[in-house]
Amino acid sequence: MLNKILSYFNDDIAIDLGTANSLVYVRGKGIVINEPSIVAVNQKTGQILAVGEEAKMMVGRTPPHIRAVRSLVRGVASDFEVTEQMLKYFIDKAHKKRLISLAWPRIIIGVPCRATEVEKKAVEDAAKNAGAREVFLIEEPVAAAIGARLPIQEAKGSFLIDMGGGTTEIAVISLGGIVTSTSLTVAGDKFSEDIIQYIQQRYKLLIGERSAEEIKITIGQAMPSKEIKEATLRGRNLISGLPEQIVVNSEDVRKALEKSLGLIVEAIKATIENTPPELLADIMSNGIYLSGGGALLKGFDSLLAAETKMKVNVVEDPLTAVARGGGVVLEQIEAYKSILLGPDSSSSPH
Repeated sequence: MLNKILSYFNDDIAIDLGTANSLVYVRGKGIVINEPSIVAVNQKTGQILAVGEEAKMMVGRTPPHIRAVRSLVRGVASDFEVTEQMLKYFIDKAHKKRLISLAWPRIIIGVPCRATEVEKKAVEDAAKNAGAREVFLIEEPVAAAIGARLPIQEAKGSFLIDMGGGTTEIAVISLGGIVTSTSLTVAGDKFSEDIIQYIQQRYKLLIGERSAEEIKITIGQAMPSKEIKEATLRGRNLISGLPEQIVVNSEDVRKALEKSLGLIVEAIKATIENTPPELLADIMSNGIYLSGGGALLKGFDSLLAAETKMKVNVVEDPLTAVARGGGVVLEQIEAYKSILLGPDSSSSPH
């Protein structure tokens, strides 16, 4: 009863704590924050200078004693204190317009399906220290499937691939749980690294992470296409050491991503092989679902359909699927409690 009274006066939130971006869903309001998971830290004093969009603007442009760092690696906390400060920033920002607040919020946070108990505990502790009253964890593929309105609580197989910045989560879900899954550290960030290395090897040009990410989004493709797009890149020539500008095309990006995409396809095939026949029949009927930023890579759905011989569906608004799924659970937490991880029995209101 006390929790019901407290939650009435408070905005409980669901957070998609992504390696690249974090999204915050506030109960009754929807997604209110979508910012990079980046924190700028003064290494001399330990002071947090900026979080989110403001911190991202500092990447590659700071003096040596200021570092713009990602607090998450492969979707889990790599730096406990920085993650705690980032969560506190998101909680405070989500509640800044609240007129009445009698309690700290309950929080649902998405975590990779292969996160260890230690990694889960780190996220939970960081959220509690940042001001959460209770912390629930949800596996990201499950949250994305709920966000995509898949019938995961029924005795039917749903095959979902959530490709974010740090991880690609591949899962077969039935009766509210993951039947079989694979988690790869080959995802959006690795794609950007691939592009940097390819440009360096072929054109002897050193470019930054932001430039690689930009051409990945604008001209990236997973399959050969008759339509060749071009983009201008600026960087430092590795031979002369001087600034240089070149033009690259979508075929360059496809070749750069070829090996990593191949690893993802092989992992998907392996997951299919480990799927029980009864569930596989459902998947063959309904198809594979793609969510996350990787779902927006041009031609990836076609590549996957050709490789698996199955229909491939890109979920509506794939970038927000995990956050929307967390929001659905938040709005109906009693109905979905069986699929949540934690909190432990010792959790208590602040």
